[in-house]
Amino acid sequence: MGRIAGVTATETRERLLRAAAEVFARRGYDGTRVADIATAAGVSNGALYAHFGSKAELLVAALRAHGPQLLAKLFAADPDRSITELLAVVGRGLPRRREAHGYLIVEALVAARRDEDVARPMRDYVGERTDWLSGLVRAAQNDDELDGTLSPDALAHFCLLLAMGSALITPDLHAVDDEEWAALLTRVVAALAPAGSTEADSTEGSPTVKVRIDSERCQGHGRCYDLAPGLFGEDDEGYGRVVGDGVVPPDEEQAARLAVANCPERTIEILQEARHDRG
Repeated sequence: MGRIAGVTATETRERLLRAAAEVFARRGYDGTRVADIATAAGVSNGALYAHFGSKAELLVAALRAHGPQLLAKLFAADPDRSITELLAVVGRGLPRRREAHGYLIVEALVAARRDEDVARPMRDYVGERTDWLSGLVRAAQNDDELDGTLSPDALAHFCLLLAMGSALITPDLHAVDDEEWAALLTRVVAALAPAGSTEADSTEGSPTVKVRIDSERCQGHGRCYDLAPGLFGEDDEGYGRVVGDGVVPPDEEQAARLAVANCPERTIEILQEARHDRG
């Protein structure tokens, strides 16, 4: 079994990466032989080594090609979407079950602890992911979405810990309610906002903040309840609706403003009504 007729080197490499992702995810790093991947790809061992120098190199290459990439794909599809919204959308899916390829990171991290041949390319991979996330954080800080005093590297590290940890704590081991998780993320995002943006005057007589949706203009993108699940939901047809009477608690005001800023149709309004004295 040698080179496949009519198949380019690029196609052979892609075939090997797909096969590696599938075999590593199914058998684990230690349980996989190079010959297993070559067989799954339909090529010879020699053809494999023409593209990759070792099993360790192939593991990290497969992770780059087929590992978790949801945030990058969302950003590429809509680069004008706010960074805080993208992080919130990805964060909401962390406790859910992944496709098999989504657990490649587990195999790579475990192997890197024991095998320096894996550790070296993994340091490069994690460094690249951290640098990319740090760049997104800086962009969000420049747009006043995130507190400019926060360390971009520290926040990027925090995001990586959440994402990689979620691959270890699967729903089989511990499940969390989707709405409770989303509410927690909303609080975290609000806490990362620029200083003063979430402050509210709770003194007697201060205005009541409410949200409203123009149902005729809503197209059902769902960004409002992705960002502020405590304030918005979806109706029977999948369009946005206000939860309850629309009153926004002080600690949810930043989430409400994120929802307003990220609604493509600009259907959401923040209203202030005079708060009447009780006396």
